[in-house]
Amino acid sequence: MTDALTKLLETRDWLMADGATGTNLFNMGLSSGDAPELWNVDEPEKIRTLYSYAVNSGSDIFLTNTFGGNASRLKLHQAEGRVRELNRVGAELGREVADASGRTVVVAGSVGPTGDIMVPMGSLTHELAVEMFHEQAEGLKEGGADVLWLETISAPEEYKAAAEAFALAGMPWCGTMSFDTAGRTMMGVTSEAMVSMVEKLPNPPIAYGANCGVGASDLLRTVLGLAAQGVERPIIAKGNAGIPKYHDGHIHYDGTPELMGEYAVMARDCGATIIGGCCGTMPEHLEKMHEALSTRPRGDRPTLEQITARLGGFSSVSDGTGDDNGPTRSRTSKRRRG
Repeated sequence: MTDALTKLLETRDWLMADGATGTNLFNMGLSSGDAPELWNVDEPEKIRTLYSYAVNSGSDIFLTNTFGGNASRLKLHQAEGRVRELNRVGAELGREVADASGRTVVVAGSVGPTGDIMVPMGSLTHELAVEMFHEQAEGLKEGGADVLWLETISAPEEYKAAAEAFALAGMPWCGTMSFDTAGRTMMGVTSEAMVSMVEKLPNPPIAYGANCGVGASDLLRTVLGLAAQGVERPIIAKGNAGIPKYHDGHIHYDGTPELMGEYAVMARDCGATIIGGCCGTMPEHLEKMHEALSTRPRGDRPTLEQITARLGGFSSVSDGTGDDNGPTRSRTSKRRRG
């Protein structure tokens, strides 16, 4: 059977994904340090509301509230024995919202990093990583997710382990990495290296690309880097709503809805097919993004100068593939998807 995402991609030249998870949940009362995944059981109506934000804003895809739903992350909250339950319920709530929408909306089972460092630098083995990702994947599959959605990955070894786990679960998937360190992932992966890695996987994703990172400009530069490799699979762009700034005791993202509308059409023109937002992206941002994608015609592939003129400057000199890749603006590290 052809999965729902592949069917949509066959009929559309762009799809809109969702926005932030954490930012929206914090606005609903989630406390910093708490596990959002526990809300799937404890606050199901708020999770339905989160998913509805995306659907009502025009998103074709939304991610489940399961980013940190692996055993390693949940162990921090004494919930490592609830992996399957929390992922299943997170997907079930998503299935309810998607099926009630009256149109095809893809429920993407969010899978974030384990939070552990893989050998030889750390203690996480390939086998254990596969086991953790497989357990989470099975829960999301039980709950009715259409696809699995790996995101905010830094290490290629972890990306490969997840791909193997998703094959064991028999689920189609998408996968993004976070290029947040002078154009590279925290573990040094460039956009060029990501393409090389993904295309060699025995179980490649339906689509792949970048999420989170620094700001919208940096993410689009990464998308240009991916597209320059002649990528034939759909490219994903899920950029943050501007740059995080500390204000009145909390992190605020300075990207306006209008800026995210510009980002969305530029992402499409850079070569992305699946376009959404990450940290700081609220329903009002998604609405402007959907409006821009729906009403503005395709343009030429933008230059780096055009990106910075419309979205702001880059945080580093290059995209990490050259020698001049020193950072020029400090960044805020983020533990989980915004």
